[in-house]
Amino acid sequence: MYSHGSESLIKQAREIQESELQKFYSRLVKLLQIKELGHETLDSLQKLHLILSTNKYARTLPPDLQKRLLLLLSSPSEQLQVLSYAVLRETLPSSGEELNTIQENVSQLNTHAAALLISQAGSRADLSDLCAQLIRGLEVRPSEGPSRSLMFTLPVLRSVLSLSPDCLTEEHVTAVSKKLVDWLRYASIVQGGGASSGGFFTGPRSRQPLPTAELDGSVSGDFFTVLCMGQGFTEDQWMNVYSFSMLRHWLLSCHSVSSGNCTMDAASRLQLSLSLSHSFSNDDRSEVDGSVVSMVSATSSSSRLLPPKERLREKAFQYSQRLIEQCDRKAQKKADTELQKACMVEAVCILDCVCTEDPSMVFRAFPSVKALFGRLSSDLSFARVLLPIAQFYLHHGEMAAVDCESVWKLVFGRFPAELFNDPFLAHELLRFLRQELDSLKLRAPEFIRFLPNLLKFLAWDSAAVVDDFVDLLPSLVTEGTAVEMLHTLLDLPCLSATLVLQLRSMSSPISEPSSRGLLSLDAFRNPSFRGLFLFLLRVETGSGHTIDRLSTLHDLLAEAADWPRVVRCAQTVPVLLHIYFNTVVTVADEKLLAHLVLVMLERSSLLLAIPKYSAEIHRVFSCHLLRLCKLRPSLVVDQSHELLEFAGTTANVYSRKEVYTHVVWVLGEYLSVSSDSRCSVTLITSCFETLEAVLFEITSSAPPPDTVCPAPKVITTLMSALAKLASRSHDLIPRVSLFFSKLRTAARSGPVAWCSDEDDLVAIVTRGEELWSLLKLPGVAQSVLTPPPHVITPRWHRDTNLAVPLQLRLLTRLTQPK
Repeated sequence: MYSHGSESLIKQAREIQESELQKFYSRLVKLLQIKELGHETLDSLQKLHLILSTNKYARTLPPDLQKRLLLLLSSPSEQLQVLSYAVLRETLPSSGEELNTIQENVSQLNTHAAALLISQAGSRADLSDLCAQLIRGLEVRPSEGPSRSLMFTLPVLRSVLSLSPDCLTEEHVTAVSKKLVDWLRYASIVQGGGASSGGFFTGPRSRQPLPTAELDGSVSGDFFTVLCMGQGFTEDQWMNVYSFSMLRHWLLSCHSVSSGNCTMDAASRLQLSLSLSHSFSNDDRSEVDGSVVSMVSATSSSSRLLPPKERLREKAFQYSQRLIEQCDRKAQKKADTELQKACMVEAVCILDCVCTEDPSMVFRAFPSVKALFGRLSSDLSFARVLLPIAQFYLHHGEMAAVDCESVWKLVFGRFPAELFNDPFLAHELLRFLRQELDSLKLRAPEFIRFLPNLLKFLAWDSAAVVDDFVDLLPSLVTEGTAVEMLHTLLDLPCLSATLVLQLRSMSSPISEPSSRGLLSLDAFRNPSFRGLFLFLLRVETGSGHTIDRLSTLHDLLAEAADWPRVVRCAQTVPVLLHIYFNTVVTVADEKLLAHLVLVMLERSSLLLAIPKYSAEIHRVFSCHLLRLCKLRPSLVVDQSHELLEFAGTTANVYSRKEVYTHVVWVLGEYLSVSSDSRCSVTLITSCFETLEAVLFEITSSAPPPDTVCPAPKVITTLMSALAKLASRSHDLIPRVSLFFSKLRTAARSGPVAWCSDEDDLVAIVTRGEELWSLLKLPGVAQSVLTPPPHVITPRWHRDTNLAVPLQLRLLTRLTQPK
C-alpha cells in the first residue's frame, strides 16, 4: 500500500490538465537549456516521469523536449541518464531520427542509450543493424574516439544477443571473434597510467611501467587475465575483463550461427586438435605441476592456422586453463579469494562449453578439471565451484572414460546433508538437476537413490524451492521409489523440525541447557531415540522403515507443530502429493497401487499434529483413492479385507471422516460382479454386515466425549452403500429396509443424540425414504444404483443406428462459417 503522501502525488499526476502539462513541458525545456543542470531539473524530471507512468495512456512529448532528453542520455551524470531513459520509455516511440543519430555516434553509446535503442527495435532487422553498428564501433582506434564507449559495447552486444541470438550473421561472428581473441590473449601485461613507484619528485619521464602481479603478490609471468592485479589498467586490459565476462555467452550464441565456408571441416579440426593434444601430453612436468605455460607456448603458433571461431575457442581454452592455474595461488585478501572462486566457476563452464562444441578438446581439458576436483572436493566452502565441475563430468566423463561415482556422492550426498541451509547452493544444485535431468537419467541414474537427501532443501526452505520440486518430482517417481517417496513426503514436516534440531544441537553444547527448554532437543540428543532421527536424516533410499514408531516420533516433535519453518513446509506437502499421485498412476502396476492404498489408509492417522495439516492430507488421500479405484476397480476386491477393517472401525467416523466417507463410497460402488468377477455374495454380505454395524452404532447412541456428531455426509454415504449392496444381493433388502423404517420412526419421535441440526436430520431421513422406495423394486434399484457401463458412458453420438449423429452433423454444418 502507498503512503498517504504518495497517493496524493499519484492522484495529482493523474488529474493534471493538458494546459498545465504544456506549461510544464515549456518550463522543463528551458531548464534543460541551462549549461549546469541542478536539483530543480532533477526534480522536474522526476515529476515528469511520475506523470507519464501514472497515466493510463501513453503521451507524446514535444519534439524539442524529446530532443533534449535524448541528449541527456550521453550526460556525464548517471542520474540524468537514468531519468531521461525512464521518461523516454514511457512515451510513444519517437520518429527514429534522433535515435539513429545516437546509434551512428558510437561515442554517445552507454547502457541506457543502448537499452532505449533495443526497446525501439521493431524487428530482427533493426537488431541486426544495431549489432552491425556496435561491431563497427569495436574497430574504432583509441585515438579516434573516447575509450569509454568501447566498455559499453560488449555488454550492450550481449543484451542484444540475449533478446535475439539469430540477429547475428557470419560476418558479425568473425569480426567479434577476432577482437575477442586480441583482447583475451594479447592484452598488455604492464600496469596502466595509475601505476607509479616513484616518490614526490618523480617526474613523468622517470616513471617506468610496472608489470601486473598475481594475487599472491608475485609478478605475472604470462598473459593478462581478470586475476592480474595492478594500480591502474590500460584500455585493452579493461576490454580483456569485459571479453571474459561475455565469453561463455558469446560462444553459445555464435555456435548456433551457420559457419558457412569459414569453418574447418571436421577431419581437419580433429587432426589439428590431436596434434595440439600431443604437444600438451609431451610435457609431463607441466601437467603434474598444474602449469599451463608450456601448453600455451605449444599451441600459440598452431592456433593461428584456425578460422576465427575456432581460434577464439582455442584462446578461450587457454584463458580458462590460465585462470585455473592462477586460482591455485594463495590470495592475500579474502575478497580476492571469493574472486578466485567466481573465476573458477566461469573457467570450468567455458571449458565445458568449448568441449561441447569440439569434443576432441575433452582430453586436453580433463586433466586440469580432474586435478581441480581432487584439490577442492574435501573443502565444502568450494561447493559453488564443484557444481560446474560435476556438470563437466556429466557431459564429458563418459568420453574420457572416468568414474564419476565420487562426484555424485559429493554433490548429491554431502552437499544436501551438510549444506541444506545454504540458499545459494540449494538454488544452484536444483537448477543443475532441472537443466541436466535427462542427462542424469541416462548417464547417472543412481542420483535417484539420494532422493531423501535432496528433499532436505525442500524441508528447510520450502517456499523458495517448491517450484523446483514441482518440476522435478514427476521424474523422481519410479516403481522403486514410489512407496518410500510417499512416506517421505508425509514426513516432510518432521524432517523440517529435525533439521532445526540438528542445527541447534550443533550450535549449543550438550552440557548447556537449551535456552527455550525444548524437550524435542533433549530427545534428539537421547541415544534411545537417535535411530528415529537418523532415519529422517538418511542420505539414500532403502535404509529402513519407521512406521511402527511414527507415533513416538510425532510425540517427540509435538512442540514443533507451530514453528514457522515447519508450518510452511507442511503447506507444500498437499501440492506435492497431488503431483506424486498424478505421476504414480502412470508408472505403477496393480500390485504397487494396491500397496499405496494400504499406505494411505495407514498413514491417514499417522501425521504430525499441525493445524489443518491432517485435514488437507485427508482431502488429498480421498481424491486420489477414488481415482485409483476408478482406474483399477479390482483394487477393491484385492484389498477388501483392509478396506473393511478400516470401514468397520467406528472411531474413523469421527477422526478421519473425509477418508472414511470415500472408503465407504468405494466399497459400495465397486464391490460388484460388474466391476470384478471375483466378487462373491459372501464378500458382499460381509461388507454389508460391517457397514450396517457401524451405521447402527453411530445412529443409536451419542458420540464419544470430546467429539462432535458424525457428519451427515458420512451417514448418507453409509446408507447409499448399504442400498447398493442390497440391490446386488436381494436377501439383504429386508434388513436395510427395516433400518430405514426405524430411522424414520426415531426421527419423528423427537431430537436424536447423533444429529444436532434439524435440517441435517431431515435430509438424512429423506435420503433413507428415497432409498427405501427404490429397494421396493429390486430390478429397478439395481439398474439405478449400479447402472451398466453403457449407461454411465453413453456413445450415442457415435452410434450410426441412431438419429443423434445425423442431427449433430447437420447442426455442425449450419454453425460452421462458409
